[in-house]
Amino acid sequence: MVEIRRKPDGPGSTYEPTEAGRELTQVMRALQRWGSKWADLTPEQAHPGVVLWMWATFFLDRERLPRRRVLVRFDYPTLSGPGSRCWLLIERGDAEICEKYPGGDEHLIVVVNDPVAFARWHLGEMGWGDALRSRAIELKGSRNLARVLPTWHRDHERGPQPLHSAALARA
Repeated sequence: MVEIRRKPDGPGSTYEPTEAGRELTQVMRALQRWGSKWADLTPEQAHPGVVLWMWATFFLDRERLPRRRVLVRFDYPTLSGPGSRCWLLIERGDAEICEKYPGGDEHLIVVVNDPVAFARWHLGEMGWGDALRSRAIELKGSRNLARVLPTWHRDHERGPQPLHSAALARA
C-alpha cells in the first residue's frame, strides 16, 4: 500500500503510495464523507497530534510551502507528558512531524486549546478565523507565518496530497 524510502538528502523517510494505495483514493474520500455525516466528533476522537499528522501527511499543500527552513511548534495544553508538543519541520518545500525538538529557531507556535475545533478546521467544518476568534487555536511568533499557515491546508474535496512525490520531483 505504501513504499517507504530514506530521504536522499538527509535524515527521515518519504512515503509514497503504491498503485494499489492510489486506487483506494475514491474509497477513502467516500469513507471520509460518510464519517463527516454520521459520526459525532468527540475529544477522544480528536487527538491533536493525530489531526496534525493527517494534515501534514495527506492535506498539507506542498506547492504552497516555503522553500526555506521553517519550524512550527504545536502545543496541546489539554494533554500532558509525551505527545503534548510536537514540531512541523518544513525544509525545501517538504514537511515532516517531529516528536523531538529538531533544533533551530521556532518561527511560529500554534497552541491548540480545543482539539475538537482543530479537527473541525482540518475537516473543513470550521474556518481558521473562527478557531482563532474563539481562542480554540492561538498563534505566537511570526505574523507572516501566522497569516499564511492556514493557506497550506489542502481542501478535502481535492483529495489527499500525493505523499512527498511533488516535493521530491522539484528537488
